[in-house]
Amino acid sequence: ISLLLIPAALCFTFGRNVKDKRQGTAIFLAMFILLAAALIIVGCAEQHGTPQLAQGGAVYLGTDGQAGGNMEGKETRFGIGTSATWAAFTTAASNGSVNSMHDSFTPIGGMIPMLLMQLGEVVFGGTGCGLYGMLGFAVMSVFIAGLMVGRTPEYLCKKIEPFEMKMAVLVCLATPVAILVGSGVAALVPSTADSLNNPGAHGFSELLYAYSSAGGNNGSAFAGFNANTPFINVSIGLVMLFARFVPMFATLAIAGSLVGKKKVAAGPGTLPTHNAMFIFLLIFVVLLVGALSFFPALALGPVAEFFEMM
Repeated sequence: ISLLLIPAALCFTFGRNVKDKRQGTAIFLAMFILLAAALIIVGCAEQHGTPQLAQGGAVYLGTDGQAGGNMEGKETRFGIGTSATWAAFTTAASNGSVNSMHDSFTPIGGMIPMLLMQLGEVVFGGTGCGLYGMLGFAVMSVFIAGLMVGRTPEYLCKKIEPFEMKMAVLVCLATPVAILVGSGVAALVPSTADSLNNPGAHGFSELLYAYSSAGGNNGSAFAGFNANTPFINVSIGLVMLFARFVPMFATLAIAGSLVGKKKVAAGPGTLPTHNAMFIFLLIFVVLLVGALSFFPALALGPVAEFFEMM
């Protein structure tokens, strides 16, 4: 309940400050839709289990008298539902606690928590960082929509110009760059293989999850990756610093630029930023940036493992 009410209160206050609560409500709804979709995918993937578990009836995956599904790495008192819920919530926010082993999740069930962190934890995120990350995507969405339909790019009654757009791109791409560069360099270091608990695609997922958790300042882990080596400690620390402070500075630069601009009255050419169309445009831009940035890496890890499993 607090996960939903605290961001809602922040967005409500944010909307009141600009004399339009619908601005904050649109961002909150976009966050909530992304969280609900992630939770559904993780829950369905874990409840369905794997073909290996169900092969020949060796393991009963039904729900008659038990939780059913993939119960590896999960407590029986929690079952699939609570474990999947906590996995989604702890990676959507900068929480880091776990009540199940994400390393034992199915490929798709483990990919979604990873992706939630890779998006910069814009789905609520930690204190402040989820909101400013989503605001960066909102500025980008307004600018892209303005280019597509010929409308004036404005947000919060202020014109969005090249400087704000450059800083918004920096906010949205700092986390992907840090995670991908960090995990890519680590994959090239021969000693990293000794830290993996599994070979192949799942081993790469362990590595990618570790750097995704650092890039999101999350703290959770696949629990199969030994990150306690000098190289991995230093590289993960650098990823953590870059992925947190660069977006912070870029966000402050946007705020400093906008505060010096005069408010402009909304006209017929202004793109509405409080209706359903903007909400889904915002979600589309978040997923588009995430897909374009991380799909190649995810294809080498959880996606490849999923097809191997099938």
